[in-house]
This record gives sequence, structure tokens and C-alpha cells, in this order.
Amino acid sequence: MELPRFTRPNQHNGSSSSPILYVANCGPAVGISHPTIAAVFAHFGHVKGVHAADDTGARVIVCFSEESSAQAALETLHGRPCPLLGGRTLHIRYSIIRPSISQPNDSVSVSLSASELDIPGLFLLHDFVNAKEEEDLLREVDARPWNNLAKRRVQHYGYEFCYQTRNVNTKHQLGELPPFVSHVVDRISLFPNTEDVADASLDQLTVNEYPPGVGLSPHIDTHSAFEGLIFSLSLAGPCIMEFRRYPEGAWHEFPLSIDLKMENSVNDSNYLRKAIYLPPRSMLLLSGEARYAWHHYIPHHKIDMVKDSSIRRAPRRVSFTFRKVGRDNAYVLSIPLVPVELTLHAFIIIDVKTAVISTHGNSEIL
Repeated sequence: MELPRFTRPNQHNGSSSSPILYVANCGPAVGISHPTIAAVFAHFGHVKGVHAADDTGARVIVCFSEESSAQAALETLHGRPCPLLGGRTLHIRYSIIRPSISQPNDSVSVSLSASELDIPGLFLLHDFVNAKEEEDLLREVDARPWNNLAKRRVQHYGYEFCYQTRNVNTKHQLGELPPFVSHVVDRISLFPNTEDVADASLDQLTVNEYPPGVGLSPHIDTHSAFEGLIFSLSLAGPCIMEFRRYPEGAWHEFPLSIDLKMENSVNDSNYLRKAIYLPPRSMLLLSGEARYAWHHYIPHHKIDMVKDSSIRRAPRRVSFTFRKVGRDNAYVLSIPLVPVELTLHAFIIIDVKTAVISTHGNSEIL
């Protein structure tokens, strides 16, 4: 929902009066239309417009051309029954136009589609499920126990993801994916514009519930824990997902029998940033470069700026993330081993079983 464009004046605004009035106990929700309100307040001067003050339908903003007209209306109508408005007692105060919400210096333009975002391997389908299916999925998970983390709640199916090790225990299977997501998995197999989806054999599901203002720290899902396709279904509320690519981070699939666990330093401020709006009922696919080379991140906001609109986070957002538990895959990343300005790079291969880092024939113990 777009935020109200008006707010109460204060001493910092330099004036306590205004040609704009906030009027409570008046509006469509109590049977009084905006044209009727405009006609009544026009007795005091030219009314430029009447707007909803919020989503209750019982509070409005009346905009006069002249401050003196607003003053006369407030002095006449505030705290008194108004016969022309059904005898309702109006509660009126001055209002002003809310200053433009300037995006902070670290803000990033938000895309509405995958094509606009332009990250190879990232796809977004709107309305992947319908409203009834969304309601059914939420009811099913709410009927099951949640695990409480610091700021959000989670459920795991198939295999449990361990946040301490950022991995899964493949020897401890929780069972098959629950029947209530079967139609979602079937629909995923028909996902367009990418290869190997039909053979993904998804076997792990994590359900996350985010309250307003809670996001997700920048990360790349552990390479060795999961295979190359990650699907995330957003339900109940929208959010912004930001993607960050750090200097020289390129991914290359490499047929080695060792594990590689590599995460770029998130402390480096010199990175490429992009962001996309995830509406409710949309399905996001991360594959290829989007999966392995870009950190994804949900800002810890209660309000997201999307184009020229301010969008408030819903009371909850629930994500269903579907993955395939990984086999012995390894990846080689070309990353800087020294400060970027020295332009010295090397390929790093980490064997987590022997804890040895190989760099152009040299090695050091972790």
C-alpha cells in the first residue's frame, strides 16, 4: 500500500497552520463520499481535492487553495456535530504535504521483472500460485510446528538445514516433501526458460516466516549443500530482494570430487548491486550465475521504495524455498587474493576434508 502523502505540521516545519486539513470520523466507510465532503467544505473556500488519509475509509484529507479557508473550516467544524455530514462530530487538525522520501545514499533501483534486472540465471514468474492456493499453503504450514530463530520462524521438510554449519546432514532424512506442496513441485517441473528443471528431483523445502522489518543477511546458498537450482515462492506479503556481486567473483562448474565452500567477503563495499521486487505468489528461480556468483539479501525494512512508490511490508511474509540436496560437486571461483588495486588474482580450490587451500601450487593450513 502506498503511504499517505500528508503528515502533521510541527515546529520544525516553521508553521502550525496549513491550507490542508486532516478530518477524522468522516469518509466512505461511514457513508460519506468524497464529493459530499468537498461540497460541505467548499462553504469555506475553494477545495482543491479530498483524499483518503489512510486505508480505514473514515479519515480524509481536505486540501484548500487558501490557508484562511482551512482556518475558517477548522474553527467552525472541529469538535462539533455537522448537520450536513449526517450529524457526525468531526475531529480536525492541520496537515501538510509529507516531504518526499528521498532514497538513502546506499539505495538501489528496484526492477519489476527478471529481464529488467538482467542477471543471467535469474527468473521470476508472477502469480505462480493463485490466491486460493496461497491460502491453502499458509493454512497447512500454520497447522504444523514452527522452529523459532532469533527473528523469524522456520520449518524444514525432506532434510533439515543447519544454520550453524550452513549445510544439511544427508544421513538424516526427515521424509518426503509433504503432499500439500505436490502441485507446486509439479508446476516447477514445467518452469520455462531454463534447462534441467524437469530432472531437478527437488527433495528439500525450507519455509521461512518473516515479520515486518525482518530480512535476510547477504549470502550465497552453500555450493556443496545444494545443487544448481533454487526456487523460492513468496506468499502473504511482498519484499525487495537485493543481489550483490563482489569484485572478480566468477563461477565455473568444475568436475572435481572435492567439496568447495567459498563465500566472497561481504565487508567489501566495492560491489555491483541490483534489486528486484518480489510480489506475493511469485516464484523466483536462481540458477547458474545468479545462484553461484551473486549474494542475495532481503533488506531489513518495514517500507520498501519501488520506483516512485512506498510499499509497506505486510504483517508477515512466508517463503517456500525448494532445493535439491547436493552431490559431490565442486566449483572454482576466480577471486582476488590480495587487494584489488594490486591486480593479482589466483584460482582457489578448497578441500574441506584436508583443510588445505591450493593457490597456484602453494598451500597453507587453515
